[in-house]
Amino acid sequence: MTLYPKLILDALETVRYPGSGKNLVEAGMVEDNIRIEGMKVSFSLIFEKTTDPFIKSVTRAAEVAILTHVSKDVEIEGNISIKSLQAPRPEVGQMLPGVKNIIGVSSGKGGVGKSTIAANLAVSLAKQGYSVGLLDADIFGPSVPKMFHIEDARPFAEKIEGRELIIPVEKYGVKILSIGFFVDADQATLWRGGMASNVLKQLISDANWGDLDYFVIDLPPGTSDVHLTIVQTIALTGAIVVSTPQDVALADARKGINMFTNDKVNVPILGLVENMSWFTPEELPENKYYIFGKEGAKKLAEEMNVPLLAQIPIVQGIREGGDSGEPVALDDQSIMGEAFVELAKKVIEQVSIRNEKQPPTQIVDITKK
Repeated sequence: MTLYPKLILDALETVRYPGSGKNLVEAGMVEDNIRIEGMKVSFSLIFEKTTDPFIKSVTRAAEVAILTHVSKDVEIEGNISIKSLQAPRPEVGQMLPGVKNIIGVSSGKGGVGKSTIAANLAVSLAKQGYSVGLLDADIFGPSVPKMFHIEDARPFAEKIEGRELIIPVEKYGVKILSIGFFVDADQATLWRGGMASNVLKQLISDANWGDLDYFVIDLPPGTSDVHLTIVQTIALTGAIVVSTPQDVALADARKGINMFTNDKVNVPILGLVENMSWFTPEELPENKYYIFGKEGAKKLAEEMNVPLLAQIPIVQGIREGGDSGEPVALDDQSIMGEAFVELAKKVIEQVSIRNEKQPPTQIVDITKK
């Protein structure tokens, strides 16, 4: 049997691209240069993006169509290459070239106020004149949109240097992206680990973050695939671990510190933040009630030889600010605003120490022994 390009094109006309419903030839997805050597056929399929979710299924359908409609003896498997109209995503380690410092905000367990700390830290850094980005990487419980009152924001993409890049939402001087912008806020977000990691990579590498002094990442609580994705994708300057003073939270905080300082991960701990350190009622500003225990995180910081960055009390204004979309750090003259200014200063100090004393954190394959 003699093969020629028209036979191949006729077969590919039977395959439809799910994104448009058009067949591959009609959609202009088959590169003109079809190469034939005896029974061996090779050509390229053109997709708009390298991240197109249909690449594998369409490629396999094209192979089956040729074997079915031309000849089962055609050597086609593995001979279809993929090209993209969009410039390729930067390599791992080069995804955020304009970002100077990347800080992960983590907690061993949920409910300790990690996202509140991340949001107010970002605002405090911005108010001090730094360019700041905030990524809500808490895939399963994104709360940053609520904290900034931007729940209805729908970021759009622009073509920049051959790539479609998501434009972060800007508020209070902070560039913000969250999975919460792209899912139904009233529905539970059910992701398998691989799906969550892929979404996170897109929010990091397929967004126009630009030049930033500080890139704050609000990580999910606990230890998960998301944390592993972060350390395998970008070089963290350091991590902040948030905990309340009680023993249950401290036990999980200890695990979080151990995860980052593990030999395979090797991310410096910038320090601990003790949240909900005490309760002070508005009408009795001099009183302190240690509801969750006293100075537990301070003792853990001393034990594990990491800095204690701040002790943040329970104040009604923090909750109100989070619910209304106005972080308390906006008012740096208030007691809580001053507390977050001090936290930001401590973080800046620790980042400076790390950058002077240690080389940048290396991205490693933690799956290797």
